[in-house]
Amino acid sequence: MTAPTAPETAPTAPETAAGAEADAAADAAAQPELTDGYHLVVDALKLNDIDTIYGVVGIPITDLARLAQAQGIRYIGFRHESNAGHAAAAAGYLTKKPGVALTVSAPGFLNGLVALANATTNCFPMVQISGSSERHLVDLKQGDYEEMDQLAAAQPFCKAAYRVSRVEDIGRGIARALRTAISGRPGGVYLDIPAAVLGSVLDARTGAATLSRLVDPAPRQLPAPDAVDRAIELLAGAERPLVMLGKGAAYAQADDRIREFIESTGIPYVPMSMAKGLLPDGHPQSAATARSLALKKADVVMLVGARLNWLLNHGEAPQWNPDAKFIQVDIEPKELDSNQPIAAPLVGDIESVFEALAERTKPGQIAAPAAWREELGARSAKNVAKMADRLAADPHPMQFMGALKAVRDVVHERPETYIVNEGANALDIARNVIDMQVPRHRLDSGTWGVMGIGMGYAIAAAVESGAPVVAVEGDSAFGFSGMELETICRYKLPIVTVILNNGGVYRGDDVNPLETDPSPTTLMLQARHDTMIEAFGGKGYRATTPAEVTAALTEALASGGPALIDCAIDPSAGTESGHISHLNPKGITVGNIAPAKK
Repeated sequence: MTAPTAPETAPTAPETAAGAEADAAADAAAQPELTDGYHLVVDALKLNDIDTIYGVVGIPITDLARLAQAQGIRYIGFRHESNAGHAAAAAGYLTKKPGVALTVSAPGFLNGLVALANATTNCFPMVQISGSSERHLVDLKQGDYEEMDQLAAAQPFCKAAYRVSRVEDIGRGIARALRTAISGRPGGVYLDIPAAVLGSVLDARTGAATLSRLVDPAPRQLPAPDAVDRAIELLAGAERPLVMLGKGAAYAQADDRIREFIESTGIPYVPMSMAKGLLPDGHPQSAATARSLALKKADVVMLVGARLNWLLNHGEAPQWNPDAKFIQVDIEPKELDSNQPIAAPLVGDIESVFEALAERTKPGQIAAPAAWREELGARSAKNVAKMADRLAADPHPMQFMGALKAVRDVVHERPETYIVNEGANALDIARNVIDMQVPRHRLDSGTWGVMGIGMGYAIAAAVESGAPVVAVEGDSAFGFSGMELETICRYKLPIVTVILNNGGVYRGDDVNPLETDPSPTTLMLQARHDTMIEAFGGKGYRATTPAEVTAALTEALASGGPALIDCAIDPSAGTESGHISHLNPKGITVGNIAPAKK
């Protein structure tokens, strides 16, 4: 037998490798491209112009945050979910685009739910996306990691709650959550995505086909012409008309329309706290400094993005004229008649309502009588003079007024600065002292009056605007979110936190009759919050006089970086519960309670 003949040319090793690579590439090309739930969530958010997520990572959403960041969505990581949620809510208010908060399951979800409920109450558009346990384990209560029926828990506290149970429904779920949050009356929406859905893999083309971009997510809602005419007729016949501007008026961003209506009619107006700056606080038609008189005597009141809730004494006498007739501009019909009969309902979005008013009002048809404007102006001048005397005083130790006057004067020269404000006395006094010149630049505790919004709101304002932020905090209120100083420093945000430190909840001079533990309202007077921010690389200041507050705040704002000013306030300064002490139930006073026997 003869040996087999060798091929004339044997393939070389590189040629063999190249062929194998080509075959592998061909095989890969033949395989369908894949995607998963993580990618679909990020793709759906990007498709709908969500460019920032606020959250706290952990199982099962850590990779979701990583992927979002890698795909160009800015991720701001917090130390506590409530603060991340508050930031998302504030972002929604400032941008008219739903803010997005991302949390883990069970406890993390519950922490975020506090902010979601607060956003709903304040009518801020927000979506909380939370990972969750597998449904078959939850439904049979088999004891999964962080097991909880989160959808059921969320539903009573937000505008709507949805669950995505199939990876193919992620796009629909994101779109529905965003639309629900922003359309009609804005609010908080919960979106539950179980871990298995996030990890599900499917064909990329199939997945992409499930995504959609919202068309007109917050459509205009036009008021009925006869409703507009009814309101015009009522205003035209008023002897003492008044406009109340709520934060809904600021949210609407219909600034020019609102200003044109107020100035063309001459009607005095009172801004609620977060509507300050919609027209500059020094505007001649502002009756904010004569608020009590305005409410007591107005005969026709036009509510614009404001509700007759506890913040307006439910529209009841003696704070209000018992014969007053109300016009209410609101996008939610169910809000009407909630406390007082509404003589002229104007249901629609605020900009559309004011466009209709401008179109249907005849020149000169509505004009506030000069006598009414003069009466309010005289009361305002008297009250402003009283306030000036109080602000001119410079007692030692430093009082709230002195510290806040210093803040006011510095910020007045920088109207682009956002003011975030919470506390009891810190909130009430700052609201009256610090004037606003620009709309949507004041954020505070809002409808619920909750503490703990401060650092979250401040971070959102800085992230969404890039402008400087001054967070004016009571020492008690600051404690709810103070650890977010590390977040502020980590992201190098231009936030200056001003703490009005009187060593207590309300005030720092309360005593325990047993002389053992501190009293329930006592905090640590010698606390040095300024050294707290220095631990994270920020700049700390200690101020004991208004002049020191001025110098510190001026320097801090000029630096453009994270800073904190610890203002030492007289422990005896402040009142119980600030301006709402009347809400405390009246029972047996503490002074009549005998200390327990040892």
